[in-house]
Amino acid sequence: MPAIGSPEHLLVLQCSDRGLPEPTLEYRFCERRWRFDAAFVDQMLAVEVEGGAWTRGRHTRGKGFEADIMKYNAATILGWRLLRFTPAMVYSGIAIAHIERALTKRN
Repeated sequence: MPAIGSPEHLLVLQCSDRGLPEPTLEYRFCERRWRFDAAFVDQMLAVEVEGGAWTRGRHTRGKGFEADIMKYNAATILGWRLLRFTPAMVYSGIAIAHIERALTKRN
């Protein structure tokens, strides 16, 4: 589970503040047992917080980047909508604004 104070837990608090449904953290979505950082399961909206963008972290190096592509493509094929953010985008409020739009503007 993500630590208290992590971007994922901040998203939960931001959702509560805005009256949005609470996401499920570390949600397993397929037979490969891949996990989303957060998921609004009823709306099939997944949220990934991509750490290490500026430090050559796992998500930006070849093998990790390729594994993420496989995971995201599998999610899309299964009908999930996916939003990706950096931790800075969560802390600044950009992420919750996009999540709110995705949850309320679904056509």
